[in-house]
Amino acid sequence: MTRVVILGCGYVGCELARQLQPDYEVVGVRRSEAGLRTVEDTGATAVKADVTEAETLAAVPDADWVVFAASSGGRDADAARETYVEGLRTAVDHFCDRGTVPDRIVYTSSTGVYGDRDGDWVDEGTPIDPETERGQVLMEAEQIARQRPIDDTDGTVARFAGLYGPDRYRLDRYLDGPVTEGHLNMVHRDDAAGAVRFLLDGDHARRDVVNVVDDEPVSKWDFADWLARQCDEPAPAKQTIAERLDDPDLSDAARNWIGADKRVSNTKLRELGYDFEYSTYRAGYRDAIETQCG
Repeated sequence: MTRVVILGCGYVGCELARQLQPDYEVVGVRRSEAGLRTVEDTGATAVKADVTEAETLAAVPDADWVVFAASSGGRDADAARETYVEGLRTAVDHFCDRGTVPDRIVYTSSTGVYGDRDGDWVDEGTPIDPETERGQVLMEAEQIARQRPIDDTDGTVARFAGLYGPDRYRLDRYLDGPVTEGHLNMVHRDDAAGAVRFLLDGDHARRDVVNVVDDEPVSKWDFADWLARQCDEPAPAKQTIAERLDDPDLSDAARNWIGADKRVSNTKLRELGYDFEYSTYRAGYRDAIETQCG
């Protein structure tokens, strides 16, 4: 049976573990005891290791497929570099140096690498030139995923849009306002995991990049107004990007995130044949609205 090792088996990784079973043998890797218990709850085998500590990876069994979904645990560039660049490089070198090497390595990146495009559409063919240090880190990690594996191992980059789903709907953020202008590019957790399984199952996107985002990027203002109508609440207050950036207490990271406006296309993923469970936010937020707003 094909064995899949998920490094950083967290929010998306645990859902991927659930979706892969029982067709595949799944090993979920976490660095904390609490994380290991979460992996065990999926039915997968839990192994304690840390991608930033090479010696701990010896505890992880050989893999046919490796999914690198580790989180930096923080938003600053130094934490990101330690996990996404150094950790990914360590993991790739470790598994590719074994007697049995993986056939595929999938790295879960972010559509944040596109930076600010003034609300224009971007796709996998759009050149990336991140303006922030964190974006540069993500770009470097993508290069490692696609170029560093040996000839017998192919790397794939899955660029996730903003994740939402159970425990991450954050309705109050939009209902309470004020809501800053710009666009939301989103993907439900179940589709983020489903797309990774699809790419592996179908042998798609070897040494390639695929955006994992739903069908309908939406204006933040339009989304907030739609959500308010669904919950029978008044429309929240709005503010422009310039008004939001006037706040002197904003961190540099927050300023860069607020100013990064684009719409991300999923045409490539669709053309490969992926069928979304939640093709737009309207379907994806239905359960949350019914639960929170009645």
